[in-house]
Amino acid sequence: MRFPLALCLLLALCLAPDTPGQPAPAVKPTAVTATTPATDSAATAAPKKSGSPTLPPEKAQPVRIPRFDSAPVIDGKLDDAVWKSAAVFKDFYQIEPGDNIAPSQPTEVLAGYDAKFLYFAFKAYDEPSKVRATVAKRDSIGNDDTVGILLDTFNDQRKAYQFEFNPFGIQADAIVTEGRGDDESFDLVMESKGALVSDGYVVEIAIPFKSLRYEAGPGKLWGVHFFRVIKRFNNETSSWMPISRDISGNLAQAGKLTGLEGISTERTLEIIPSFTISETGAHVRAVPPPPFPQINSVVDPGRFVNRPIELDFGVTTKFGLTPTVTLDFAYNPDFAQVEADQTVVQANQRFPIFFEEKRPFFLEGKEIFDTSSQVVHTRAIIDPDYAVKLTGKRGRNTFGLILASDNAPGNFSEDERTRALQQEARRQPGELQGNIRFLDKNAYIGVLRLKRDVGRESSVGLFATSYNFIEKHNQLLGFDGRFKLDPKTVTSFEVIGTTSRRFFSDRETGDVRYRTGNAFGYSFVYDYTGRHWGYVFEARGRTRDYRADVGFTRRTNTNNAFFAGRYSTEPNPKAILTSFRLQNFTSSNYDWQARHQNWQNGTNLDFNFTHQTFMRIGLNYSYERLFAEEFGGPGSFFGPDSERSTYAKTIFVIVERTFNKQFSGYFFTGTRRGIFDFDFGAGPRFPRVSPAA
Repeated sequence: MRFPLALCLLLALCLAPDTPGQPAPAVKPTAVTATTPATDSAATAAPKKSGSPTLPPEKAQPVRIPRFDSAPVIDGKLDDAVWKSAAVFKDFYQIEPGDNIAPSQPTEVLAGYDAKFLYFAFKAYDEPSKVRATVAKRDSIGNDDTVGILLDTFNDQRKAYQFEFNPFGIQADAIVTEGRGDDESFDLVMESKGALVSDGYVVEIAIPFKSLRYEAGPGKLWGVHFFRVIKRFNNETSSWMPISRDISGNLAQAGKLTGLEGISTERTLEIIPSFTISETGAHVRAVPPPPFPQINSVVDPGRFVNRPIELDFGVTTKFGLTPTVTLDFAYNPDFAQVEADQTVVQANQRFPIFFEEKRPFFLEGKEIFDTSSQVVHTRAIIDPDYAVKLTGKRGRNTFGLILASDNAPGNFSEDERTRALQQEARRQPGELQGNIRFLDKNAYIGVLRLKRDVGRESSVGLFATSYNFIEKHNQLLGFDGRFKLDPKTVTSFEVIGTTSRRFFSDRETGDVRYRTGNAFGYSFVYDYTGRHWGYVFEARGRTRDYRADVGFTRRTNTNNAFFAGRYSTEPNPKAILTSFRLQNFTSSNYDWQARHQNWQNGTNLDFNFTHQTFMRIGLNYSYERLFAEEFGGPGSFFGPDSERSTYAKTIFVIVERTFNKQFSGYFFTGTRRGIFDFDFGAGPRFPRVSPAA
């Protein structure tokens, strides 16, 4: 590995001429016409110095949204007369890489509503030839220039809808939850259209109120952020409201909308029926099986038969009881149209693999059930015969309920069914039943989630889950809370108790016994976010018998302590080195017998240069320890030792550069020391196994 080579390459990339990356002259809005409202350039109105500016009156007070007499045509053209009466949001602040300074290009947002839709229009001033836009699929516009909206429809500063659009109006959306990040599995029904114009681009948006969960009426407020990203200016991000780096979270710094009254509260009813007609062919025996498996004097040539045609009916419904409460019901739902999971190698995995939920029925209100310990993961409900889900928010109370009957555990294939019946026919009196006891039996699942907002940005909650199947019963109860101690500090916790009646593997002998197991889990997070300094401490753990059969559990009998800290310099968008960040993290796991399981430490130096150039220098250390009991008890490892351990050290350099609309570059070099394999000493045929095995 040669660091000088990487540094020389980086300097060449940063200092090379780059016409598309140079700031373009500010394009002033045109005079008042039917297509452009009167406004002043945000580049001159925004503050010249960085920091947290004093809000002007039009931003410090709620902005009243006017009601439109007629609906604008969503065609990417601001030629509808109704836009003249819209509320205007202007004078944006550059928040990245600058710190609440004047943006490179001005932006305006127009807003209005009628009984059924909320309307927005963005006028993004720029040189059309330098705007980055592609005809991309939904949620894949990260390489384009974009404009966007954050809507906190309950004004609780905890959760918001995020809508983002490229210059052609292609959409990306998500649910943003403070302290948890973005859930991009969310897809909202809306209409948008964008177009390049002589002085930039325009995007028009119509969002149906029936697609949102909200509180509206006299005196009700919504939180709002409008933002814009210009990729060629080092991913410059500008915002209508200034964002202070001394405050943790963005929703607490949102502007306010009011005036949303007289909205049609029609109850939304969505019905999705499904019909499947199938015919299955199979190779079956032509000669009846002998009375005993060991007698096989006749060679069976077999024959191919078509089974009777089967009709499978299902239906999924969604009913909006109120603008804040939704009831979902599914009977034998068909999820065949859901996009497939990404390809992942599942063989020889030491721990289970997490797959995102993508089924529309379970996505409604998904964020309500989310916890850091993942006690609810609806992928555990595999093939429900029926399911009911109630989600919503009333005042300061958020709630969610799921009831389901899942036929997947007892839904055997024809071959499995035949083998189970044959096994049962051979069973002697007094012998334990085989798989026949699971045949055509359903698992019954229940989930309850309650949460209460406390103060301005804190909350406490309760969650409970139940999973019941033949010889597999699991009940879970827990409490959680999130508290904002001051503008920079947030802490959260979870306390979980579980009781299970099922088969457990015995740690000492490797045998499997049917018994009751009671267990405990916990989570604690302390997060400080300052302007230059930030750090987070996390502690999580689960005892050996911890089970969350309606959730996702990667590992039991473990405790994890994690600490990360960072230092960020003051941004300087006009310098060659616009910003610098130093980060370090340490993570350590140990079991409830106080044995060390693994340890990691990593340090990264991040450099952001002009011309969209990024460089990272990293150094990582890793240590892993395995115990024989994890692989079946004593004798799993060859030789007298009951454990194995290994280590690895990695040094690397990454350089990324986007040259223009069409071309970008990525450079990586690094070295690793330490095999990070486990020598089981089991002979020449099986000398090693990787940590994933």
